[in-house]
Amino acid sequence: MATYDLEEQEKIDGLKSWWEVYGTLTIVILATFIAGIFGTQTWKYYQKQQTEQAAKLYISLQEIEASGDYKKIEDAANLLMEGFPSSGFASRAALISARASVDSNDVQNARNKLEWLLANSEEVELKDLARLRLAGLLLDEKKYNEAIKLLESEHSESFAGLYEDLKGDVFVAKGSFSEARSAYKMAMDNIDKNVTHYKIVQMKLDALIEEK
Repeated sequence: MATYDLEEQEKIDGLKSWWEVYGTLTIVILATFIAGIFGTQTWKYYQKQQTEQAAKLYISLQEIEASGDYKKIEDAANLLMEGFPSSGFASRAALISARASVDSNDVQNARNKLEWLLANSEEVELKDLARLRLAGLLLDEKKYNEAIKLLESEHSESFAGLYEDLKGDVFVAKGSFSEARSAYKMAMDNIDKNVTHYKIVQMKLDALIEEK
């Protein structure tokens, strides 16, 4: 029995020695691990709450959009863009606000919203759409070179036809008819022949050929 007690005491002494060396470190690691678990859960909960709030605001924005009240649309869009800038809802709110701005002849605000989307969104297709709409505004303002530069930016293949079509329009407005014909031909190469858009581009190209 004494031998057993001696062995047990040695083990206890060994544990004490180990604890003196590694005890504090063990507590820190354990505390960090526990904090990490709860921290991750808290962060996930926070993100979930943020997403839900952004979704509710976006639904409200869509309802306001139907009313056509530009001021309210702008206020709701700004709430989303300022409060939840990293959410996909904020980028969509920017598009809605830009469209409402154009309808209200506030072109500068439309440009600001589209440029904000390009700087903040991580969704490629939304950025492609924003770039296309921004180029259209630049065309209306007769800023042809800026529009062309924007349309020559890298974009998704699904937008190739739309980009080339608008590029053709810019070249026509600029008086560069040869470049316009090339752009329209490229647009037709990227548009389904069975859709109306293809026929519209064909008409633009035919008009150029007949005129020149």
